[in-house]
Amino acid sequence: MTLRTLVFRYTVFAVIATLANLATQRLVLSGGETALWFMAAVAAGTLVGLVVKYVLDKRWIFADHSTGVKAHGKKFTLYTAMGLITTAIFWGTETAFWMIWQTDTMRELGAVLGLAVGYVVKYNLDRRFVFTDHALEPAT
Repeated sequence: MTLRTLVFRYTVFAVIATLANLATQRLVLSGGETALWFMAAVAAGTLVGLVVKYVLDKRWIFADHSTGVKAHGKKFTLYTAMGLITTAIFWGTETAFWMIWQTDTMRELGAVLGLAVGYVVKYNLDRRFVFTDHALEPAT
């Protein structure tokens, strides 16, 4: 895979996962706007985004065709662990934007910025620690 293809795919998948995340957050936030609803929305959105991104990355970024509960369980666990660092970036940015401006637009802008930075970090962690059997080095 060329570097251009890798960047294009990863960007498209990040956008898809981000939209899934934000749509889930909006759905949860339709139940209320208290701090508890906000925390539930961020957690639910993160989980949905994580699963969507894992499925896309595994197949289309890292060409990992392994199957079975054992293979998925191990890789998804590692994938999630690598995501803890990037989730902190995302949650921190989204929360800071919400606390400063207290508008949905700015909260979502903070989420998008946090996710963008987080996804760059995540790709490098996943390539190095998660998809080690199938990781592809991009061609130039």
